[in-house]
Amino acid sequence: MLKALHIRNVVLIDQLTLDFKAGLSALTGETGAGKSILLDSLGLTLGARADAGLVRHGAYQASVSASFDLPATHPAFALLTEQGIPAQDELILRRIVGTDGKSRAFVNDEPVSVTFLKNLGELLVDVHGQFETYGLLNPQTHRQVLDDYAGAAPYVKTTSETYRVWLDADKKLAQARIDAEKAATNEEWLRAVVAEIEKLSPQPGEEAELLSLRQKTQNREAIAEALSGAAKAIEGKDSAEVMIGQSWKMLQRAADKIGDEVNPVLESLDRASVSLQEGLRQIQRLMASFDIPDHNVEALDDRLYELRSVARKHHCNVDDLAAKADELTAQLRLIDHQDHVLDDLQKQVKAARAAYETAAKALHDVRAKAAEKLDKLVNKELAPLKLEKAKFMTSVEVLPEPQWSSVGGDDIKFVVSTNPNSAPGPLNKVASGGEMARFMLALKVVLAESAKIAGVYVFDEIDTGIGGATASAVGERLARLSERHQVMVVTHSPQVAARANHHWVVSKANTNTNVIPLQSKERQEEIARMLSGAEITTEARAAASKLLEASAA
Repeated sequence: MLKALHIRNVVLIDQLTLDFKAGLSALTGETGAGKSILLDSLGLTLGARADAGLVRHGAYQASVSASFDLPATHPAFALLTEQGIPAQDELILRRIVGTDGKSRAFVNDEPVSVTFLKNLGELLVDVHGQFETYGLLNPQTHRQVLDDYAGAAPYVKTTSETYRVWLDADKKLAQARIDAEKAATNEEWLRAVVAEIEKLSPQPGEEAELLSLRQKTQNREAIAEALSGAAKAIEGKDSAEVMIGQSWKMLQRAADKIGDEVNPVLESLDRASVSLQEGLRQIQRLMASFDIPDHNVEALDDRLYELRSVARKHHCNVDDLAAKADELTAQLRLIDHQDHVLDDLQKQVKAARAAYETAAKALHDVRAKAAEKLDKLVNKELAPLKLEKAKFMTSVEVLPEPQWSSVGGDDIKFVVSTNPNSAPGPLNKVASGGEMARFMLALKVVLAESAKIAGVYVFDEIDTGIGGATASAVGERLARLSERHQVMVVTHSPQVAARANHHWVVSKANTNTNVIPLQSKERQEEIARMLSGAEITTEARAAASKLLEASAA
């Protein structure tokens, strides 16, 4: 619900605050009093085009803010979340316009683009007035409006899910065809490469093993001589082990003469003998490990060169050659079995498409049924609104396949004809300003019964060219609409004004526009003025009283 509109330095308005309530609010006043300024001001907060001419003479900028009280489930909050604007109990839209015509926009004091403000405004207020129009006049909204009216959300969800599955299956098939075509083009090359790698039979870790073997083979003689010499130095005739043994024996024989002081020396010699034996065993193990066949270094180099050459050809490491062979073999299998693979994928696409078509058909049927009901109810509202020759139609046409989407295959438009001989067309192309407003009123009254969230509707010029019973019918429908939604109407019709729950009169004094809320007696006077003109007669006051009584009944 729109709670308040704060205006400062806009044309003839110095400073003004309007507090709104639920129900139907009427703004009346003589032509030129400034009613359009109020609509222009509201339009600014909803993202309408800014104009330097809106800035009051002598001021450097104009500012307007509108505050809204919304339920937690209102779709505006999802848009705020996307923009990173924290949700609050009160939503405030603010617009500032400078004398250069440039403007700044804010939502809850956070700067936003005018485009974002306009998108948000379309969710908050449905306006038909002298400034830019929103909502139902935009054909892009018609599908969502009909789906909401039809309660088609579950059908839309199923259609969207099956469309995604169909799209995924189609992409997989397309890619498989590309892969198969590419593989078939390179089949001869693939088979030659696989044969080459399989013939080479590379093994994981083979390159490192060949390098180690090559090094050992090159140094085989020097290594064998060093190990043999080391072993002889430990266990030969004049070896260290023999000399340690002799030393130990000499000291042992003289131990009773030397005393206990000799024991640590004997223990050291024992440890040295044990260490020498351990060293000898390690040397013998090394000698055994180098007891390798007599490889040809040139043959090892040839194998290394061949492995590295093939690896370079396929831009991989030697150790990855086996995996590369598996990859290329898989491509060959695709060639050998591509008919089977493609056939399976085609079956998946066919099944996914059939599921989508079934879901889209169910959605179409729900829409068509709801459209028929909607048309019947809207057309029932037209005759009392002096549109008895007009006809409202909801066009639900099946689109060609290239235009199918996640929301189905229907093109949905609200179209009208103003007389039996005219072809139906878009509402804003066929109807005049007054007719358009009454068409919109009829449609909104019907839609109001299915709306899940209360909206805000603003009407201007809805009573253009009508009076008497037609004006009464307009007022009655505005009152019906206001039972579930907040409605504001700028009107010259006393029949419409009498239906309002709240009534303001707009007047101009010198260079200022004033908006005054009316109480019962004042309201009777204003409606009498609307009935009789500048000179209010007793008969006009009596007629005004009857209108108010009839509206309250």
